[in-house]
Amino acid sequence: MKSRNIDYISPTICSPIFRVVSLMQTFEVAIFLQFFLGLVAAVNPVGIMPVFVSLTGHMTPEEKYKTALTANVAVAIILTVSLLAGQMLLDMFSISLDSFRVAGGLLLLSIAFSMMSGKLGEDKQNKQEQSEYVSREQIGVVPLAMPLMAGPGAISSTIVYGSRYPSMFDTMGIVITIVAFSFCSWLLFRSAPIIVRFLGQTGINVITRIMGLILGALGIEFIANGLRNLFPGLA
Repeated sequence: MKSRNIDYISPTICSPIFRVVSLMQTFEVAIFLQFFLGLVAAVNPVGIMPVFVSLTGHMTPEEKYKTALTANVAVAIILTVSLLAGQMLLDMFSISLDSFRVAGGLLLLSIAFSMMSGKLGEDKQNKQEQSEYVSREQIGVVPLAMPLMAGPGAISSTIVYGSRYPSMFDTMGIVITIVAFSFCSWLLFRSAPIIVRFLGQTGINVITRIMGLILGALGIEFIANGLRNLFPGLA
C-alpha cells in the first residue's frame, strides 16, 4: 500500500490563497495610511467636537447620536462622490492634475495657517453661513458634514489621491479608508462631551495646531509634486 505524500498540496487549495496574497500586495498600505492621516489633519474632528457639543446642547442623547451618525455618513458620501467624480470634473474643465495639486496644496496651506493660529472653523465657512445654520434642523449635514468636516481641504485631498492612484484596487482602498475615517470620527463624536471636558480648550487648541502642522506639510508636498511635473526643469 502506497503512503500518501503529505508534502503535496493541491493547486485548487493554493490558488485562492495565492490570489488573496497577491491582492494584499497590490494594496499599498502606506498610501492609504497617508491618506487617512491627511483626512485627520484636514477635517480635524477633535477640533470640531466643541462645535458639535455647542450645536447639539439642546438635544437629547438619542438625538445627539443620530446627528453624529448623520454627519459622518454624509461625510463618507461627499468624499466618495468627490473621489469617483473628481477626475471627470478635472477633464470637464480641462484642468491638469498637477495644476490641481498646486491649487489644492495652496488651499491646504491656507487652512493649515488658520489652524495653527487658532482660528477654528473660520477658514471653512463665511459669516452668512454661520448665521444661517443656527436655524436649521439638519445640522448634521449643514454645517457639520459640510463645510466643517468635508470642506475644501478634505475634498481636494480626496480628488488628488483618487487621480494619482486611479486603479480599481486603489479606488477600493481609498473608499475603505474614507469609511474607516468616518467610523472613527463617529466614535469620537459619540464621546464628544467626555473628550471635550477631559482635554479642555487648551488641549483641543494644542491638537488643532499639531493637525495644522501636518496639514501644512501635506500641502507643501502637493505643491512640490505639482510644480515638479509642471516645470521639469525645477527637479
